[in-house]
Amino acid sequence: MSLGADVHINAQRYVFLAPLTIGAAVAATATTPVTKLAGAAHCQVQAVFLYGAGGTTTNAYFQTSLDGGLTWIDIMNFSFTTAAATKVSATSIEVAPAAQAFAPSDGGLTANTVVNGVMGDRFRLKYVTTGTYTGATSLAVYGIVRG
Repeated sequence: MSLGADVHINAQRYVFLAPLTIGAAVAATATTPVTKLAGAAHCQVQAVFLYGAGGTTTNAYFQTSLDGGLTWIDIMNFSFTTAAATKVSATSIEVAPAAQAFAPSDGGLTANTVVNGVMGDRFRLKYVTTGTYTGATSLAVYGIVRG
């Protein structure tokens, strides 16, 4: 078997947020960054929201940094309310960004949107919830990063 030009064996799978049970409202909380990813060119992310009851909104912001973690930039938003859902987004430096310049946000990207063309040497997840969820409500986020 020969490997074609489109086969990327340098892809790495990450757990950006292990399944986390959500109860009372959670103020903006960031995960520990996954670092040493300089040269990353493509990232696919899957957010899994299991709904129990109650609650209002859950937002997960997938972020990168271009300055070693001093400033965080939202590059994906996964927004959930009161129904179980799985959402997938991908971003790449191989795709031109929608605008030549934009004001980066940290926890403010519009619901369910993606920013292409921006990828630093580290990634993290920031999540925030409103309302009190009950039951087995949880959020988990997984991804594959390749150079």
